[in-house]
Amino acid sequence: MRRLVLLLAVLLLASGCARTMVGGSPVAQAPLDAGSPFDQESSTDPSASEDPSAEPAPIDGEVQGVCAKLKWTDLPYPGAKADTPPTQINYDSTFDQSCRWTTKIDNVEVGVSLRFREGRQITIERTTGDWDVKGRKVTYLDRSGEQDVEPSCVLVVPYEGGGLGIIIIDSSDKFGAVCDQGRKVAEVLIDRENS
Repeated sequence: MRRLVLLLAVLLLASGCARTMVGGSPVAQAPLDAGSPFDQESSTDPSASEDPSAEPAPIDGEVQGVCAKLKWTDLPYPGAKADTPPTQINYDSTFDQSCRWTTKIDNVEVGVSLRFREGRQITIERTTGDWDVKGRKVTYLDRSGEQDVEPSCVLVVPYEGGGLGIIIIDSSDKFGAVCDQGRKVAEVLIDRENS
C-alpha cells in the first residue's frame, strides 16, 4: 500500500511538472538579412524573417544597374577581388534591383545588401537620424543596440530618380560601427550615381 501511495505521489508530481511552461524563446543565429525593413509594394509583414535553413538563392542574371556600382573592394571585409560578383542578385522581387555581398569573418556572417526602386523613394518606419552626404539626405536607423536583431544599420537615400536602401549587418565588431560602414557605402554610391 505504501508503495502504491508513493507511486501515485510521484505520478502526480510528474504530471504537474509536465504542464509547467517555461517562458522565453529558443536562441539561434538569425538569418543575415531577415526581412526587409523598407516599405513594401505588397502587404507583406516587414518583420517576417526568411527561413534561416534555406539555401541562398542563386545569382539570377547579370550584375547591372545600382548593383554594378558597388564592388567587394569598396567594403571593409577582406578576401574578395573587385571583380568578384555579389553573393546574390535579384533576390527581392518587391524591388526593381536587389543584391547582397555576404561573407563569414571568424564564423560570423557580415555583409551589405542594396535594394533599389525606380521612380519612388524608399522609406523606413523608424529613424535614428540623418546625415548630409555629398549634398544628399541619407536617413538611417541604427539597430546595433536592439536585442531581437543582428547588429545592423538601415539607410535610405534618394537615388537615380528613385530610392536606394542599404542594410549593413555586422556583429563581428571588427570593421567599425555599422552605420559608419553604411555611410561609406552611401558615399561610394552617390559618387558613382551617374557613372
